[in-house]
Amino acid sequence: MRTAPNIVFILIDDMGWKDLQCYGSDYYETPNLDRMAQEGIRFTDGYAACPVCSPTRASALTGKYPATVGVTDWIDDTGNYHPCRGKLVDVPYVKQLPLHERTIATELKEAGYRTWHVGKWHLGGEGYEPECHGFDINVGGSSWGCPKKGYFSPYGLAALEDGPEGEYLTDRITDEAIALIRQKDDRPFFLNLWHYAVHTPIQAKEEDIARFRKKAEEIGLDEIEPFEVGEAFPTEQKRHLQVTRRLLQSDPVYAAMVYNLDWNIGRLLDALEEAEVADNTLIVFTSDNGGLSTAEGSPTCNAPLSEGKGWMYEGGVREPFIMRWPGVIAPGGVSEEPITTPDLYPTFMEAAGLGAKPSHVIDGTSLMPLLNGAGALEREAIFWHYPHYGNQGGTPGSSVRMGDYKLIEFYEDGRLELYHLREDIEESRNLAEAEPELAERMKRKLDEWRLSVEALIPQLNEAYS
Repeated sequence: MRTAPNIVFILIDDMGWKDLQCYGSDYYETPNLDRMAQEGIRFTDGYAACPVCSPTRASALTGKYPATVGVTDWIDDTGNYHPCRGKLVDVPYVKQLPLHERTIATELKEAGYRTWHVGKWHLGGEGYEPECHGFDINVGGSSWGCPKKGYFSPYGLAALEDGPEGEYLTDRITDEAIALIRQKDDRPFFLNLWHYAVHTPIQAKEEDIARFRKKAEEIGLDEIEPFEVGEAFPTEQKRHLQVTRRLLQSDPVYAAMVYNLDWNIGRLLDALEEAEVADNTLIVFTSDNGGLSTAEGSPTCNAPLSEGKGWMYEGGVREPFIMRWPGVIAPGGVSEEPITTPDLYPTFMEAAGLGAKPSHVIDGTSLMPLLNGAGALEREAIFWHYPHYGNQGGTPGSSVRMGDYKLIEFYEDGRLELYHLREDIEESRNLAEAEPELAERMKRKLDEWRLSVEALIPQLNEAYS
């Protein structure tokens, strides 16, 4: 009889769906993650719960949609609420992961797991750290949403001592995770490994940058204009800026960050093998939102997906999603089943032998039928609610995916956009007028869900002009 597995949950910050070779990148190099996909299952239609970071992180730990938890936008580490204003005034939201929420770390800890958080947290500061939410150990998790002093030591991060000058943060976080894995203990562990990479600032090791600068020159990427300047930002405080879309993956510094991250994933996989626990470890790899492609330097491109971080389109929420579990997940699997962040909680529960559902209500569905080949998931729809202006140019809205169709409602003007994603992954052909009955049925489904979670809707900005 199989003993309770170790669980490693690797969450990357701002990684786009096409940032891995196994998802179609022709420029970035990710041999270790490609190997992990070959040894497990790769989901083509895996989603983050939100197009920005903190809500997805809250969703992963609670098994609930961000609207259910109340964390619907990224958390300002000052604890203040600074609403964006355009045609609408976006809504207030919870500024930390509430202490009454029962996390997957708490569940697993009570079941005898050692629980470790390593890396970015961004779910609240003092009184709301990982230790307050079921983790025995916290290394590097604080209110910060990015390494404000950069990726090279001294970092100035809470819960992480500075390393030698020039030490690279992604290496250090991986070192800390490996040190925990090497501890001798018969109890299973839950490693919540949330890297700061590949969030801004975009910084990498010089030797890796040189590798990809040379590659860009060899294939002619350095001769192609990478950007398209578009419309002005929709918010008052950023109206002087324009959305700047990256049209292709060609930034050698960002490529170097991805390359280093992949190298560190390889080190982690090797450490599991060396500790003789790899065969009884479920590993999950995904990202908290889509790639940064329309602002703040626009370091990556998500094409053929539309837009990126901060937007309601596929580029903002569709993610690389890979799982490996020897003896349970058959190698080389590819699934087109839509899955989303809240599904991880019940999946981890069932994998640990605790049942798919906890005693309290969650929104996710266990993915075990897809992992062990038992069948498809039994659900009709998955949802998103982002009632805010994104820092990257996106506007407030909600969306629902049912089968191959996705409906987006934009709050500024109430317009509906309907796409058949299997035939139109670019979201270039709005079918709302061509298929009004389907659009209305999906709109009703979205309305019912928003009502059930008491989702807040942004109101008109009377001062807008």
